[in-house]
Amino acid sequence: MEKPAPTQYKINDLLIRRWSPRAFSTQPVETEKLKRIFEAARWSPSASNEQPWYFIVGIRPDHTWNQIFETLVDFNQKWCHTVPVLGLAIGRKNLVKKKGNNQWFRYDVGQSLAHLTFQAMTDNLWVHQMGGFDQDLAAQKFFLPENFEAITTFAIGYQGDYQELHPNLRKIEPDPRERKPFEDFIFAEKFGNTFTF
Repeated sequence: MEKPAPTQYKINDLLIRRWSPRAFSTQPVETEKLKRIFEAARWSPSASNEQPWYFIVGIRPDHTWNQIFETLVDFNQKWCHTVPVLGLAIGRKNLVKKKGNNQWFRYDVGQSLAHLTFQAMTDNLWVHQMGGFDQDLAAQKFFLPENFEAITTFAIGYQGDYQELHPNLRKIEPDPRERKPFEDFIFAEKFGNTFTF
């Protein structure tokens, strides 16, 4: 199913096509494509080039995939059972090159996932990021050191048939995509004062 973004202005076609489906095929993801996806994440920008992102990746039905799946909330488990690749994104809280905490680590992990997602789209793969998981359970299952944080989980794969989703999800999958208008989030002079292009 295609759900192109109804943009006001022309943007990259991959960004227009990108959305977060819940209907995934069980078709395996080719190793070369996975390598390209994580290469894109590797080259994401980061504060002071700290590169605080780390990923734990499971290929269905291996042990790692099952461990990640078990951290998901029930809502996400209802559709994730067909996903061929599940990942856990982890951030390192401290700086390596300097002493102290890295206040930007979550932002940088998010950027790496955005790069990963864009690259996936070039290979006709889809990514669905999920905040609906148990962070503490993920930290326990994967023995995360104290200065590391489980930030999000994500699914990678080929799109499947949304008619095969759980009935509750089947209803919402075709919903139109929406975004707030520019005047609600682009400001000048002070917060809330609309920026004029």
